[in-house]
Amino acid sequence: MKSRVSCVDEDDCDSCRLAYCWWRTAAEFDKCVKVKLGFPNVSILTPRLRQLRELERLALVAPDGLNELQHKLLEYRSGDFWVPTGGIRKEDMDIPPVNTILLVGFSGSGKSSLINLMYSILGGSGLIPFAQTSSGRSNYTTMYMEEHNVLRSTRSGFCIYDSRGFDYHSTREALEEMSSWMSEGIHHNQPCFRYNDRAMTADNAAMENVTLRSSSNFLQREVNCVMVVANIAQIYKALKAGDLKPLEATRQLFSFPALRKSKENPLLILTHGDLLSTEERIDGRMKICEHLEISETNGVYDILCLNEYGFPVEESDPVSAYALTEAVYRALLISDRSHFPKMKFKDWAMLILLWLTRFIGFCFAFLADVCSNLGKKQKLRNEFDSRHYKLKP
Repeated sequence: MKSRVSCVDEDDCDSCRLAYCWWRTAAEFDKCVKVKLGFPNVSILTPRLRQLRELERLALVAPDGLNELQHKLLEYRSGDFWVPTGGIRKEDMDIPPVNTILLVGFSGSGKSSLINLMYSILGGSGLIPFAQTSSGRSNYTTMYMEEHNVLRSTRSGFCIYDSRGFDYHSTREALEEMSSWMSEGIHHNQPCFRYNDRAMTADNAAMENVTLRSSSNFLQREVNCVMVVANIAQIYKALKAGDLKPLEATRQLFSFPALRKSKENPLLILTHGDLLSTEERIDGRMKICEHLEISETNGVYDILCLNEYGFPVEESDPVSAYALTEAVYRALLISDRSHFPKMKFKDWAMLILLWLTRFIGFCFAFLADVCSNLGKKQKLRNEFDSRHYKLKP
């Protein structure tokens, strides 16, 4: 891989530059080159130059940084990136045996292709597709939550969950479903059925038994970090056609408070950028980040999952390979910052006392409401009796 990446800094390597250094054909790339020669004030750079500068950073660190990050992820155990805070020891923290990263997004965003790319980069699986995508099956969609051990190791300290894509026109249903995932947790083969799935499942004779697939034997996982996967080509083309729905739906999904962990926004993964021209790809990222009110360079990754032959791009696009590895690494950093201390006896006692106090308050409120209603009925009855007495001759 290093031999292929080494041509990133060679100006005469046009084929390599067009293959994965696509931004170097941008109109203002010369300005970005001048910026690299000095130490400019980043705050005065335009969003476009900041984006080009970030892409150049990825190309610069990809040759040596990819192997280093891969090694860190292979050696990672849940809690390794936890930093002591508040005077609490690591032994007193409630750290799960496996950190869970959840991929969410709308249909066609490329979540399953992203999973396969993770297997290729981190698990050394080559061209084996572990997650089924819609390629070759336009009507296929993930019907169940799928847990993936992308390292293909029994000692892996994290797992990735693939979820079913949402509909741009049913964002309310999507937010309700995500709220339950974040509060109650998720497990492998958990059904992701929607309201309009009954007819589709009835016509599909090969549909497996739901009870069998959603077996309670699978462990319930708490979601520790979320990656929002968005189809930048689909969103940008809709914007050019005057359709704001995909962009607005993505904003609602990304900004949903339940997805925030450790006061951090979910990570944003932009896919299918190869379907756009260089200028459209840069402009699309800026428009999406501006609408989501986030930085163009912090926590946002433009990743190409498949090449023109439909294979993972680990070798053909080492910049995307490094960007994806860095995104997983960043997700684990967020996950290990979101853990809470273990509940002690005093904490349980206070929690039980709080529940008991609330229950007593509820009982008193209920009795007060009943007595109030009885008092109103008695008052009306007395008024009726007094009027009836006065009307007698």
